[in-house]
Amino acid sequence: MPSRFLHTFLLLIFPSFMANSYAQSFTATALKTEYLVNPIGLDNPNPRFTWQMADTRTGAKQTAFRLMLGTDSLALAQGKANVWTTGWLQTSAQLKSYSGPQLKPFTKYYWRIDIADQHQKKSSSVKIASFEMGMMNSKNWQGAWIADNENAKLKPAPYFRKVFEAKKQIKSARAYIAAAGLYELSLNGQKVGNHRLDPMYTRFDRRNLYVTYDVTQQLQQGKNAIGVLLGNGWYNHQSTAVWYFDRAPWRNRPTFCLDLRITYTDGSVEIIKSGKDWKTDLSPIIFNSIYTAEHYDSRLEQAGWNTVGFDDSKWKNVIFRSAPSSQIVAQAMHPVRNVEEIKAISLKKFDDTTYVFDLGRNISGVSKIKLHGPAGTVVKLKHGERLYPNGHVDLSNIDVHYRPTDDKDPFQTDILILNGKGEQSFMPHFNYKGFQYVEVSSSVPIRLVKEDLVGYFMHSDVPVAGSIKASDPFIEKLQFATNNSYLSNLFGYPTDCPQREKNGWTGDAQIAIETGLYSFDGITIYEKWLADHRDEQQPNGVLPSIIPTDGWGYEWGNGPDWTSTIAIIPWNIYLFYGDTKILQDNYDNIRRYVNHINETYPSGLTTWGLGDWVPVKSVSPVELTSTCYYYADALILAKTAKILGKTADYQQYSVLAAQIKNAFNAKYLNRATGLYGSGLQTELSVPLFWGLVPDDLKHRVAENLAKRVAADNFHLDVGLLGTKAILSALSNNGFGEVAYQLASQRTFPSWGWWIENGATTLYENWNIQSKNDISLNHIMFGEIGAWWYKSLGGIKPDETQPGFQHILLQPQVVEGLESFEATHNGPYGQIVSGWEKKGQQLTYHFVVPANATASVDIPIAKTQTAYLNGKPVQAGLIRLPAGNHRLELR
Repeated sequence: MPSRFLHTFLLLIFPSFMANSYAQSFTATALKTEYLVNPIGLDNPNPRFTWQMADTRTGAKQTAFRLMLGTDSLALAQGKANVWTTGWLQTSAQLKSYSGPQLKPFTKYYWRIDIADQHQKKSSSVKIASFEMGMMNSKNWQGAWIADNENAKLKPAPYFRKVFEAKKQIKSARAYIAAAGLYELSLNGQKVGNHRLDPMYTRFDRRNLYVTYDVTQQLQQGKNAIGVLLGNGWYNHQSTAVWYFDRAPWRNRPTFCLDLRITYTDGSVEIIKSGKDWKTDLSPIIFNSIYTAEHYDSRLEQAGWNTVGFDDSKWKNVIFRSAPSSQIVAQAMHPVRNVEEIKAISLKKFDDTTYVFDLGRNISGVSKIKLHGPAGTVVKLKHGERLYPNGHVDLSNIDVHYRPTDDKDPFQTDILILNGKGEQSFMPHFNYKGFQYVEVSSSVPIRLVKEDLVGYFMHSDVPVAGSIKASDPFIEKLQFATNNSYLSNLFGYPTDCPQREKNGWTGDAQIAIETGLYSFDGITIYEKWLADHRDEQQPNGVLPSIIPTDGWGYEWGNGPDWTSTIAIIPWNIYLFYGDTKILQDNYDNIRRYVNHINETYPSGLTTWGLGDWVPVKSVSPVELTSTCYYYADALILAKTAKILGKTADYQQYSVLAAQIKNAFNAKYLNRATGLYGSGLQTELSVPLFWGLVPDDLKHRVAENLAKRVAADNFHLDVGLLGTKAILSALSNNGFGEVAYQLASQRTFPSWGWWIENGATTLYENWNIQSKNDISLNHIMFGEIGAWWYKSLGGIKPDETQPGFQHILLQPQVVEGLESFEATHNGPYGQIVSGWEKKGQQLTYHFVVPANATASVDIPIAKTQTAYLNGKPVQAGLIRLPAGNHRLELR
């Protein structure tokens, strides 16, 4: 029987044949360039392309791919690439960097990816993505840096405008804008885009970011008006606090540079640029501070200021300014946005001039109010995390580092002056806060209802990458709070808290890196932040404790326990994404950092660092914790050298890591007792977590840790560094039940104690009644957000096949939960690991994405029989191909 007739016959007799045959369709999906969907304005001359394989068949695998790139999307769909093609490459890789002819600025490119499966069958459907190059070189800018001719101490924010005529039919238009400070761009009276607080904060005198917008739809043939509103941001920091940002070496009146590039249908290009033909005036924003708040006098509004018909004859001329730095580079990252609108859950009225709104949860962001009132009415909106017993907003926990010189800039308090022209609404342009409550007070009586104020949860709008489900809803509630704190502290760089500091504390970020990566797709933020590290690093390798910085933090707060971000974050990005670029970009910086510690502390032991910050009660030696981080840095450096083919460095730093480990154990390890130091929780857990414990003593040390926890009544006795280590130190070494008792504890001191007391975010101190270090929205104790994935879900990357190409599945079943499930969207697709207990039967559910594999490592008792997808399997390491799998223990 001819093969085609046999195939038809099988389909008629066995309809399910098609579902499992080689003919089942599959395709490439989730196409991204530089980890963004169809981005515009890229500078990287060798952009990275990533994709996934959409294939639900068991064992689905990509065996080859072909990437084609061109400037004609129709031709590309027909298999014709006029720029570059890889040809068919026999590989399972789903990451490829461009290596064709030099890409051109301002050019849109299209790319497609064709893949072949395990049967060498090629995908039938065509997926096409695009990206567009930006300036690529600072020399391509045509606009000038302009500003108003005012002193940096002047408070009102400036407007800028220009009218131009587009005389021909417009095909496309792009706006490229760089600023020192913050900006909002408008065309013909409408704000461009939905970003907030652009551009992201950098070390302004070393690197500035520009943003690209597609403004085709906002332009019209004929006359058009461009408007720019500038804010201070971190560039012109007028508020005074302990970090001296008001004394920053770059500080000046905000400035910007803009190129509006218009392509007409006849192929010609016109560039409208910033220059001396622009006009400027002061705006109704009479004060703005990224740190404190914004003040707005609506009586000063100039209706239509950014439209064509506005009369700007009384406006002033602009001045030229030098560029703030020589590096003007693309902001290729997920932007800050108003991500979620949150309605007030209650309103308390004290009298006709005082109200307190409660959003019901702690957030980072802004409030937006609508109200009526007579002209000249002064309305103050005080934002805080907690209330005094009398119901008024209490700022005493979050204004402790503020050093005001007068009463004109109250902390986290927006000030609005009404114009008396009917209903008004106000939302700050250039500020964000950390708050749950907003106390509104007015100089004359006003009437407010609960619906008159909403909050906007602002943060870098990174895609969600993971989730957990547990039979105990308390666990999900704690994870909700953890994710809220993580996002509240992501504004183009990771921060410690969104209210009293907004600083990029390195220690907080290294603690929370896995928590962030399991739950969110944050690579674009971290790559930008590591570039900030490179900007800030001194020639001798030293980094400051906060990044970016105006110079504060080189003398205090840094050291291996904090500034190991230079090694730990690139390494984790590599593990989660399988991308070596961040290791390559930062290799020399990691090496300089490790070399500096080695030169300063040749014994292998270092006392440089802050230590176990904000402990419950017990204090561990700084030398113990910092040396563990020093070892981690040296080991990461050695591994990175091997990955990058730097053999001599690999050998050198492997030896150094061994020397550190030996020196550490010689001083702190008692081999007879299996104790480090005096046996505190941090002293035992940190060496276990970072791998300094000799293999033959790991179980003994972990057992001692478990006994120490039991002696502490199964409560935490750690600070920041111990928090990172303790749960995994226990669960990775046979004491998962003890770890879960800690993680799920609900009495003081514990994460659960915060939740029991109404927390919707994580706190800065275990002791809620503490007088110091008591921000109510901190991420520094956030490791628990990763631990659910790593331990109960058991989803771990394999560093020999990073990016979850091979997944280590080691889920731990614990008493107190009947079921648990973790999902993570990695580079290859969604990973699922879950389990459920029903009587004596334990059922695991695993999903391994196409083109990935997994190893399952779970204990199987001699009295149990294991069934994988209905078939008996032997105890031991179980290998899983791509697909859905059910493992039952009976």
